[in-house]
Amino acid sequence: MIPAAFEYYRPKDLAGVLSILEEHGDDARVMAGGHSLIPMMKLRMAEVPHLIDLQDVDGLHGIDISNGQIRLGAMVTQAEIIDHEGLAAVAPILREAALQIADPQVRYMGTIGGNVANGDPGNDMPGLMQCVNATFHLIGPEGERSVPARAFYEAAYMTAREDEEVLTAVTLPVPDGGYAYEKQKRKIGDYATAAAAVQIVKEDGVCKAASIAMTNLSDTPVFSEDACAALLGTALDDAAVKAAVTAMLGDIDPSEDNRGPVAFKKHVAGVILRRAIERAWSRA
Repeated sequence: MIPAAFEYYRPKDLAGVLSILEEHGDDARVMAGGHSLIPMMKLRMAEVPHLIDLQDVDGLHGIDISNGQIRLGAMVTQAEIIDHEGLAAVAPILREAALQIADPQVRYMGTIGGNVANGDPGNDMPGLMQCVNATFHLIGPEGERSVPARAFYEAAYMTAREDEEVLTAVTLPVPDGGYAYEKQKRKIGDYATAAAAVQIVKEDGVCKAASIAMTNLSDTPVFSEDACAALLGTALDDAAVKAAVTAMLGDIDPSEDNRGPVAFKKHVAGVILRRAIERAWSRA
């Protein structure tokens, strides 16, 4: 299909972006890679009279690793995450997840900012960012502010970002321990039926810290504190893993769709989480 008519803007700086947003309010939307918004416009699920392309905006690109912190500019693509050797060395879970997003063509254009900002429950990066305790940085007419990834998502396609704000960067502490991003999907390029992001710190054969987040099993990504707690202080024996899976199943709320009924999704979620925990533990 063809989208409704719209005005196209390609400003060079954030001041230009914010001025357009202030002028047109709800009628204006920003676009990063475009792989979420453009299909919705073509299907007439979203009507955007004023479209603002962020490709040329200064300050939204680049990957920086320093002082135990990682900074990803909002316009960093999934391909850049995959290809950045320094990032792969300190946070390999980011590369592992990015490699499972869609296909190479999409990854060359799709951005980290676009993936986390629009609140699509099927996107891979929101849950991952909750797992690694990332922070999202926003700028708007009232200035700059930061929102933890674990507090950013409110409902499907609804987030803490105000209409006149732009997500500029994602920061996260350099992760510790073992990691895994496990994903089950119907076919290459599809959204997950269920996916799990796990980070585990092992000390003297015991789980010292754990972080678990699930994707596409509720209206928002799910950071499962109870599942994390079930692993702490254990040697991750079968009972501990079962307890973590049970806790996670109590936190998710999947709905039936073309990826399967609720019972099937819960079964897949349990299998995927067990795999992710075992892989992360083996790498810890």
